[in-house]
Amino acid sequence: MSSSAFDLLPRRDFLNCLGAAALAWPALPAASAAESASPAARLSPPRFPQRDFPITRYGARPGGADCTLAIARAIAACHAAGGGRVVIPAGVFHTGKIHLLSGVNLHLVSDATLRFSTDHRAYLPLVRTRWQGIECMNYSPLIYAYRQHNIAVTGAGTLDGQAGEGRWWGLKGRRGFGWRPGQPSQRSSWLRLYQEGQRGTPLARRVFGPGAHLRPAFLEPFGCRNVLIEGVRIIRSPMWEIHPTYCGNVIVRGVRIHSLGPNNDGCDPDSCSNVLIENCSFTTGDDCISIKSGRDRDGRRIGIPCAHVLIRNCVMHAGHGGVAIGSEMSGGVRDVRVENCRMPGSAAGFGLDYALRIKSNPHRGGTVSGVVFENIRAGRVTRDALELTLHYGHQAVQGRHWPHIEDVVIRNFLCHEARMGLHFEGLPGDPITGVTLDHCRILKTDRPDQVRYLKNVRVRGLEVNGRNITRL
Repeated sequence: MSSSAFDLLPRRDFLNCLGAAALAWPALPAASAAESASPAARLSPPRFPQRDFPITRYGARPGGADCTLAIARAIAACHAAGGGRVVIPAGVFHTGKIHLLSGVNLHLVSDATLRFSTDHRAYLPLVRTRWQGIECMNYSPLIYAYRQHNIAVTGAGTLDGQAGEGRWWGLKGRRGFGWRPGQPSQRSSWLRLYQEGQRGTPLARRVFGPGAHLRPAFLEPFGCRNVLIEGVRIIRSPMWEIHPTYCGNVIVRGVRIHSLGPNNDGCDPDSCSNVLIENCSFTTGDDCISIKSGRDRDGRRIGIPCAHVLIRNCVMHAGHGGVAIGSEMSGGVRDVRVENCRMPGSAAGFGLDYALRIKSNPHRGGTVSGVVFENIRAGRVTRDALELTLHYGHQAVQGRHWPHIEDVVIRNFLCHEARMGLHFEGLPGDPITGVTLDHCRILKTDRPDQVRYLKNVRVRGLEVNGRNITRL
């Protein structure tokens, strides 16, 4: 197979698969049309036959009844007929796991809500997943697809995971999310999974689920091709909200996410190729968007980069980071463009900790290269405006798999206020290489910038705290 968008799909058993509160902004220089080109911009969404399969035709009723079986029947019928829309009509429908099949567009009308069970047994049997960068057998994500093609979740309706204190979030093991000493938590299971990933334990023996307390992601296409997630509202997720894994050709468009639980990342493309995320809105308990490719030894074992990613015209209201790369990036990340995004940094008392981050350490390995952040406008962030670090988690020297960050362009960036403006930290013998800062302004900071172990840095029009900076 020649080098292409599909050369990043799994090399073993997946070889056949593959947008706020307004702020007043100064005018910023525009990018040229040539600079705006990206492979992801050329994606087109999957197409579906004009056939509808309302779930009420298969026995689903709004109210308190469990509609899991009726939804599964509608999906099976739609798939068998050659594809179409499985329609969730107006009303509140209760369900357990939903598994999509090829050719199926799960469509929620504007007044429809799918309310997912908090009974862990509703997500059995176990499925193959990637949990914080390490493969295992665990609870099914709330909406899951395994090695399917031409699938979608669309419409203006609501997906409600019903997570909260006492319902999924407490399993994080933190008091702030309802956990109390003596109650179940994921801590020991997460340690076991990490150790098994480091040892190379076969996947068939990495069995979690009941009693292990590893929370499922909300929406996870796994090893799929041609995926569209458009328009829906996602609330109260157990863990990561949208997690495409080992997928090719993914569009996430116009999605509205509001979920402030632990590890509630908004959208995490993981070892995917050709991804477009646009016109989305994020109010999340962790990174709004984080690009990933596996963790430590297990990420290197799979060895699939995340590549050709375009993120544009999104609004990040609250979260840990606005856009992050890593820290699970052991398979590498390349060709990422983030443009025309707003990060107001306030949402009902919540905000952003970081605007833009690339984070790794020597346990990870992997290379991040070819990243462009352009026309980004941030309000107040509580920590660093811009962070490129190989010290993530303060694990600077213990590991032996040194990562690399190279060829990063940050252009037309504005942040009103941050604890620190620039936090760029490579390693001795492993500098961050090829950084361009072009017309970047950070209006107010509380701490001096921290910059060390950089190589080949180009600076033009950089201003921090009213001071022009010509070199780092």
